[in-house]
Amino acid sequence: MAKVLFWEKPGCAGNARQKALLAASGHDVSARDLRAEPWTAERLRPFFGDRPVAEWFNRNAPRIKSGAIRPEALDEAAALALLLADPLLIRRPLLQVGGRREAGFEPALVAAWIGLQTDGPVVDETCRRHAPGACPVAEPEDQITV
Repeated sequence: MAKVLFWEKPGCAGNARQKALLAASGHDVSARDLRAEPWTAERLRPFFGDRPVAEWFNRNAPRIKSGAIRPEALDEAAALALLLADPLLIRRPLLQVGGRREAGFEPALVAAWIGLQTDGPVVDETCRRHAPGACPVAEPEDQITV
């Protein structure tokens, strides 16, 4: 069993499924509001490891979907500035167990890292509210993203 710090957007159905899977797998999940955390570049950057900058972003965020922000065109400093200014742009959940940090919920990665129950439904970062590619561009508080 692992003690998992889990930064989420409260009310997000995807984050709720992810937390439930972690708990069903025997982990102690401590959920925190991603938007309320006093992030700094130094605290946030380790969650992304050696992933490309484009993978730091929540692909379902309205400004990403609309094309207003193109993560592929950003360098690390510009990306961190945007993520700190608008935490809903951060790929979530952010997970921490001990000194290791990860961004996003990739079942295979999480299973290899801390273990996951594998006999239930698939839980990942997919938006279940809308069909793939069909999520409308909406205001951040109106959009459910995972």
